[in-house]
Amino acid sequence: MHRHRVPAQFLRTLSKLTGIEDLIYDPWYLGGGTHESRNGTSLDPHIDANYHPVEPWHRRLNVVLYLNRHWEDEWGGCLELFHDPQSLSTADRHVTPAFKRCAIFETSERSWHGFSQIRLPPAKAHLTRRSIALFFYTLERPAVETIDRHTVHYVKRPLPVHFTSGHVLSASDVACIHDAISQRDAHIRQLYDQNAALRNAQDSGTGGALLYWAKRAYLRLRLRR
Repeated sequence: MHRHRVPAQFLRTLSKLTGIEDLIYDPWYLGGGTHESRNGTSLDPHIDANYHPVEPWHRRLNVVLYLNRHWEDEWGGCLELFHDPQSLSTADRHVTPAFKRCAIFETSERSWHGFSQIRLPPAKAHLTRRSIALFFYTLERPAVETIDRHTVHYVKRPLPVHFTSGHVLSASDVACIHDAISQRDAHIRQLYDQNAALRNAQDSGTGGALLYWAKRAYLRLRLRR
């Protein structure tokens, strides 16, 4: 992939709009670039990784440009901004991914965002939700906002607020419950797979052999006590 340069004037404009000075553009588009999502898909609420994947840069800003020439609000796929996605199933703010619309928001430990499920009418089911995402960084970050490095943190959406005692389930309610259980199970399987991959990585190569002998020596030492 070729490295690209962002004009300094554009970076200065972003700084003026957001109040974040000395922004750095990632020329490798790591995690960013073009995104395309099909009918029926959604993106769970999440906060982004707080550092660049390779460089020691603090991630500070997301810029998302939407490329959907014809998109209606009722089709879903809206950018969702949450104050607390773990307690409320509905977003505090929705942004329709209309053509040439640009969403700019800070990357922080409270910038929860995602997008709602895409529900296209049958005649439009061939369409996809398209966007370009650019991420910007700084060398420093205010100390009160700086925490240890972490990856993306997702949360599953809680059940809709109308799921209360005495409510009679509709067909869509049942489908919602099945979908929630299916997502939960998929998430658990993913965690198991990640754990297995980490263990296999530990056990392989010279590092794995050294770790094995270190653990074996530790256990033998404990048995002698």
